[in-house]
Amino acid sequence: LDDRERPPNWQLSPWAVVTYLMGGELSDGTVVIPKYVGKPRLLQIAVATLATDRALLLLGVPGTAKTWVSEHLAAAISGDSTLLVQGTAGTTEETLRYGWNYARLIAEGPTEAALVPSPVYRAMQAGSLVRVEELTRMPSDVQDALVTVLSEKTLPVPELNTQVLARRGFNLIATANDRDRGVNELSAALRRRFNTVVLPLPESAEEEIAIVAR
Repeated sequence: LDDRERPPNWQLSPWAVVTYLMGGELSDGTVVIPKYVGKPRLLQIAVATLATDRALLLLGVPGTAKTWVSEHLAAAISGDSTLLVQGTAGTTEETLRYGWNYARLIAEGPTEAALVPSPVYRAMQAGSLVRVEELTRMPSDVQDALVTVLSEKTLPVPELNTQVLARRGFNLIATANDRDRGVNELSAALRRRFNTVVLPLPESAEEEIAIVAR
């Protein structure tokens, strides 16, 4: 039933992505179960952000469904939610860019066969969404490895004297929690590359009860 226009490499139209997440009844009577119970406007902004080729940052305290929403957005848009980088204090720049099979690197030198692509690298090649969880857990210098990826849609590989050019449809969804200990503020340059959507806690006990009931 989804006959609306779709951005490049999207499996569903923006309308269908919102319907998939928020639920509703289709024209043939099919009932779509809601995956997120909250304000529809927030998800409409999130989907519009991705449809206009801008990276999305889902911000909120633990328990506000940031990971859940990012996973379902990736599944609905790209048909795959498994391209994932989990941010921690020990995350390295190679985790975001690419690494090397050191046995092959020693035997053959830097070759494409010896290169180990990251989820970001693979998403750029496929023109799909990649998820970065807990972006602010990563050290600031590691975070900034994403600046070129998001601004130029390229990933330089100087060892091979080449670069990866992102296919149309590539984009990134990041989640962050700015209230816990151990978080690193995003640089101004990186923050400008994202459109931020804050997923709120329920405003009252009554609203929380209503959400649980639904």
